[in-house]
Order: sequence, then C-alpha cells, then structure tokens
Amino acid sequence: MTDMPQFLAAVAAIIGAEHLLTQAQDTAPYALDYRRRYQGLPLAVALPASTAEVAALLQLCQAYQVAVVPQGGNTSTCGAATPDASGRQLVIGLGRLNRLRAIDTANDSITVEAGMTLAQVQQLAATAGRLFPLSLASEGSCQIGGNLSTNAGGLAVLRYGTMRELTLGLEVVLPDGQVLHQLSALRKDTSGLDVKQLFIGAEGQLGLITAATLKLFPLPTAHATALLGVSSSQAAIDLLSALRQAFGDRLTTFEIMSETCQQLLDKYHPGQLPFIQPWAVLVELSDSGDSHALQQKLVEWLATQNIADGVLAHSEAERQRLWRLREDMSETQKRDGASIKHDIGVPSSAIPDFLQQCDSALRQAFPGVRIIAFGHAGDGNLHYNISYTRPDNAHLFADEDSVNAIVYDQVYRHQGTLAAEHGVGQLKGQWLQRYKDPVALQLMRSIKQVLDPHGLMNPGKWLSTLGD
Repeated sequence: MTDMPQFLAAVAAIIGAEHLLTQAQDTAPYALDYRRRYQGLPLAVALPASTAEVAALLQLCQAYQVAVVPQGGNTSTCGAATPDASGRQLVIGLGRLNRLRAIDTANDSITVEAGMTLAQVQQLAATAGRLFPLSLASEGSCQIGGNLSTNAGGLAVLRYGTMRELTLGLEVVLPDGQVLHQLSALRKDTSGLDVKQLFIGAEGQLGLITAATLKLFPLPTAHATALLGVSSSQAAIDLLSALRQAFGDRLTTFEIMSETCQQLLDKYHPGQLPFIQPWAVLVELSDSGDSHALQQKLVEWLATQNIADGVLAHSEAERQRLWRLREDMSETQKRDGASIKHDIGVPSSAIPDFLQQCDSALRQAFPGVRIIAFGHAGDGNLHYNISYTRPDNAHLFADEDSVNAIVYDQVYRHQGTLAAEHGVGQLKGQWLQRYKDPVALQLMRSIKQVLDPHGLMNPGKWLSTLGD
C-alpha cells in the first residue's frame, strides 16, 4: 500500500505546494470530462511548470506505483483525460507548460510547450506572418499536447493534414522519467525509426508530451468562401473531385451538412441560413494574392457546375458568418437534445454509399430515427450522430450498443475507421478490439508493455484494456 501522505509531500516538494491541488473543490474541474459523461475522483492534481518537474513526477510515480493521467485542456469527447473513481490516480495538468521556445520563420517552424492552447500557437504564428493551420471548435481551450495525443485533424486536413503531418519533433517524458529529446526542425531525417510517431495519437498512454516542434506555412492573403446547395451526397462528392481538379491545393476546406442539419440550424438560428437544400457544402479556397481575384475565379468556375443554390462571401464579415453556420452545428445539436455521437471516417469516395446503406440499416432497426450527418467530407471524416431511436428520444443510450454495431459495421465495410479525429479514450476501446486488425492490436500491446511495463500511464483507456 502506497504511503499517500508521503507521496503527496514529495510531489509538493517537486512543484511547490501551491501547485498541488488536493481539495475536492479544486480538483473537481479535472475530474469531469468535456461531455460530462465520465466522472472520476483523482488522488490529487499536480501542475508542473517544466519538463524537469514532469520527469521528477514520473520518476516519483514509478517509485510509489501511482498511476498518472495526463490532462491538457480537458476537451476530450471520449473520456481520454479523465481519472477513474478510485481516488488513487494523479492527474498531471499541463497548463503551466505554456512557453514559446523558438520560432524560425526561415525554416517555417515553431517550438512550443504542450500546455499552450491551439489558439495561442495560431496567434504566435500569425504575428510572425505565418500560418499554423490546425483549426478546431475548441481551439481557445484545447492544448497542443492533447492535439498531439489524439492526432487532431479539424477543418483544414484536406490541405495540410492532421497533427501527425504537422509535427517535426517532440519532447516526451517516458513513464520511468527519462526524457526523449527529439525537438528537431528537420523535414528529412532517415537516421533510424521515427520514434516520435509512437506518441502521436497514443492519448498519453506511452509517455507525456511536454513540447513539440511544428510546421508553419505562408499566411494566406486571399480567401474565397462559398456555401453551396446540391441535390445529393453523391453530387457533393462529385463537386469535391471537380474542385480538386480545378484548384489543386488551393482547396483548403470542404464541409458538408445534411438537410436535417440545416433544419436544426434554422430552428435555433432563424434567418441565418441563405437556403435549405438536400445537402449544403461549405467550400473555401486560400492562396496568396488578392481575395477578389480568387473569388472571381471561383464564381466563374461555379457557373459551369450544376449547383442548386449558393452564396459567396464578399467580405471577411460575410466569410465569418458562413463559417459560423458550420461551427454552430455541434452547439445546436446539444441544444436540441442528446444524441449518440460517432466521429467516423471513410474514403471520401465512399461517403455516398456509406450514408445510403447506414441510413437504411438504422431506419430499419429504429423506425423514426433521426440521423445528423455533417463534417469534413474533404478528408472523409463525418460526424454521424443518432437520436430518436425511440419516441421523444427516451432511453436513447439504452440503444447505444445496437446503434454503434450498425454504424461501425458499415464504417468498416467501407474501409473506414471508428475514430477519425477525436481519439478512442475510454469510450471506444471495446469497439477497437472488435474491428482493428489483430496484428496491429498485438503490436500496440507489445509497445505498451515495453514502454510502460507497470501500466501506470493513463490506465483504463483503450491501450491498457486491449485483450481484456
């Protein structure tokens, strides 16, 4: 049995007593997940301010065999950063590791600590005349360490890729307190295995990311943004292919929203939608040069396409209004009631077939079901959310396993994934075991055993439960 008072005294000696939270009213914000689905009870919350302090904490946790739950901005939608209810897990909050270490505009790279928010990184890049392209609804509160740990994607993956593609180097504290120093800003390095990749998407189960070197890009000076109405999901995907052919990598964003999504937006934000069509598509091009010239090219090209309706943003204010419609979708759904949420991905070309077949299977199993489909169709990532499996949306979550089985069967039938950008956490572990390639699962177990043989890093999440 670990001597908890002695352990906590040692933690306080490392980080300062004022940065160790032990009272329930102080630890409560760290014990509840973003969606209020998982409620834990941490032993305490430690708030280190340096990599050296993190390393000392993990060494101490090894010595006392105390489990660690890394937590960034606590915006996980899968319970990936929530402690269990045992009262024996130490949450390590990273908000004080928030310094800019370096920015190199000639190399288009920036090195920041893991507790810096995504919005802060975006602002630092913009101040230097550069773009850090990751963009999420939670960017004001989510932190870079969490973005890395879930391999976050967001709104511009179509052009710039996920965090895996945006990362040049990492600094990671391993479970035994050793520090992996790989904050390289190189684009090319073939000197052995790229071990930083192990920690991107691992959700804090293999080590604790303390800093990262990230790619920057030229800051676009021109935007052309349009909300378009099309007759079907197939018409939307055909439009995506045509846009890629016409504009190449200037196509930055391609978002879709079903008619049901538009109806919800119109209900809670009346007068904001310019039209309601079977599918709405938000398209954005970005480039250097002048916005007016880029907008004119888009208008001329759209005149040759079969578009049912559409509006083009002629100013930054109009552009932001169009974006707000897409960004309000999650909040609008929340206002309308509970739903069973899926963050799934299929190849973009498979989206129409997936929607037709999955919609049909759900409606057969649950007459009257409501399906909300929207998201990043340009990279195949859909938010596919289900409600009203029963009248008045009663006892929705009693149907969750049945709904998930239908959705995930269709996802994998279409060569997809059950976690496209939000991670797995403690929500989807059992489904990962069911659908993931068994050889890949065994490799993951082996890596976990080598790096964390005592199972102290973020236990209870998907990697520690594989094979249970």
